[in-house]
Amino acid sequence: GFSGGKCDFETNQCKALHEFNLQPGWIRRNGLSGIGPPYSDHNGNESAYFLSLSSEMKSSSATLRTNVFLPSDEEHVCQITFHYWVTQMSGTLIVGLQKRSEDTATNIWQVSGELQSQWQANTITINSTEKYEV
Repeated sequence: GFSGGKCDFETNQCKALHEFNLQPGWIRRNGLSGIGPPYSDHNGNESAYFLSLSSEMKSSSATLRTNVFLPSDEEHVCQITFHYWVTQMSGTLIVGLQKRSEDTATNIWQVSGELQSQWQANTITINSTEKYEV
């Protein structure tokens, strides 16, 4: 993967999620878009961009896939930290791990809509002896 790389959506390109604009349901927006909360990113910046599910997608699911990451070992453990905003209306956010030898992804973390509407952060640690996507 990208060691210590930060990934945002300011340039409309996030190297880890290079295909996000091909995935139906995801829109790139900021807090000034007039769509509703959140009205800023996790740093409180109103003009900073983040990805959001479009309102038409409320009843179904949309996927984001990373690039292919190289295998981890004792020296190179992969940690991914991401910021998320989940409301009671927006269902469940699931992180899956798909290894090269497997046909489907395995769910490794999930969170469902919560009462407090605020940005939260989570870090997942991934150990994989083969190439994988998240």
